Amino acid sequence: MKNRLIPKTGDELSPLGFGSMRLPQKNGKIDYEKAREQIYYAIDNGVNIIDTAYIYGNSEKFLGEVLTGEYKDKVKIMTKLPSFQIKKREDMDRILDEQLKRLNRESIDYYLVHSVDLKTTNKLLKKGLIEFLNDAKRTGKIKHVGFSYHGAKEEFEILIDGYDWDVVMVQYNYFDENVQASRDGIEYAASKGIGIFVMEPLKGGILAGKMPEEAEEIFKKANPNKSNAEWALEWVLNNRNVTTVFSGMNTMEQIEENLKVANNTEPLSMSFEDMESIELVKRVINRLLKINCSTCGYCMPCPQGVNIPECMKIYNEKYLFSQKGLISPSLFDYYQYVGGVMNKPRNAGRCNGCGKCLRKCPQNLDIPKELKKVEKAFEGHFFGLKVGFITKIGLPLFTMFNKIMDR
Repeated sequence: MKNRLIPKTGDELSPLGFGSMRLPQKNGKIDYEKAREQIYYAIDNGVNIIDTAYIYGNSEKFLGEVLTGEYKDKVKIMTKLPSFQIKKREDMDRILDEQLKRLNRESIDYYLVHSVDLKTTNKLLKKGLIEFLNDAKRTGKIKHVGFSYHGAKEEFEILIDGYDWDVVMVQYNYFDENVQASRDGIEYAASKGIGIFVMEPLKGGILAGKMPEEAEEIFKKANPNKSNAEWALEWVLNNRNVTTVFSGMNTMEQIEENLKVANNTEPLSMSFEDMESIELVKRVINRLLKINCSTCGYCMPCPQGVNIPECMKIYNEKYLFSQKGLISPSLFDYYQYVGGVMNKPRNAGRCNGCGKCLRKCPQNLDIPKELKKVEKAFEGHFFGLKVGFITKIGLPLFTMFNKIMDR
């Protein structure tokens, strides 16, 4: 891969970074052997920066254990200070020291303030954020600083100008081109020499998997050999201001596909015809998508046990793929995965409107309101039966129905 330079730090980073929020799992824990194999393979093929965070389960500890010897020197580490867990200045020092221990490093290459907007940043400033960052840099505990942004685009430049940041991480994909930081905000930050890191390039997988039929036809007509994920990653990497795209890869196939795109895409390399195809697909998705959820999971856990991202994902799929009628694949998915057939009930109807998820959502969604839509669409409409009754019927009935649907 042709690395990209961050003017403020002098580092040349790979255009593809490894996001470790969605490492492969086994029995509810990181699949150690599989995840290690994937990370080594990515590094061996040119990836030289890995992203993690304090709240990503055991991700930091896992990386500290596997990135040893030659692999420790081949890759830079980026992790984050959990802004929503900070009550006082001492919390910042304690968490950073804990992260250094987990990661088995004396210094963190890139340290970001996690998931902030202007309001959150102002609260952290009152608790000594600037002094903490300056002290951590002075003592060598962190080398370069930045923040991951989840606010309004009108506030982005205010935060950029508020401190001597080295990098910034933003949500950016062809569907969300003008939300949060937006294309203009990215250009502004880059004009100051700040490195631009991109998260959610595939919008939580929506832009990578199966697409609405109309969108599939547009892409296949333009290039039948290119996958939906390739289109999305290529679009982001085509932006000359983007330094690194972080992808939450958890299969070898995903890694190989993303490496291929990163190897073949240079800034401003996409044709006008390909850009037009993406714009047409964007219009299709924009017309069909009901909830602008990226399934990042920041809203979790829900006190009532609702699987918020999965509920919204299934609801979106119902409309993205024009599933009509009483019995549809999305209805089966809903009862199997959140309705209690395959596991404990985690359906939308369990929401009591407590609102604890609201302050965590990077998209600023009114989650309780959206869950009401999900509940109305799926619950109480399966032949008039309620979720609890469907749960008691269990897997045998759903197996029978699936066989009928497959005929």
